[in-house]
Amino acid sequence: MSSVSIIGLGNMAGALATRAVAGSHAVEIIGRDPVKAENLAATLGGGATIATLGAVPTGDIVILAVPYASAVPVVTQYGDALAGKVIIDVTNPVSPDSQGLVTPTAVPARRRSPRSPPPARTS
Repeated sequence: MSSVSIIGLGNMAGALATRAVAGSHAVEIIGRDPVKAENLAATLGGGATIATLGAVPTGDIVILAVPYASAVPVVTQYGDALAGKVIIDVTNPVSPDSQGLVTPTAVPARRRSPRSPPPARTS
């Protein structure tokens, strides 16, 4: 069993948290709206817990499920607290109207981060 921290409170965060709870994983929900976080955790059941945005994620796996524009600031905020954790980024550089991308042509989103977290594991 793994422990999973999900940063985000939207549809993708909820869907991934639902699957993690169904797989008997410990799930921690982290978001900037405490009421939404509590509601999501209550909906999930399975002992899902909540933490406030900025608290060190307790999960071995950290899923970043925030809007694309928030990804770099969130990773920067956590900094070294993410060292040694498996980080899964499910953000998409899609415009709010889903009609295009929000990154410059030919620049992968991963390369836009000014400071990537240290690698968790190497194969």
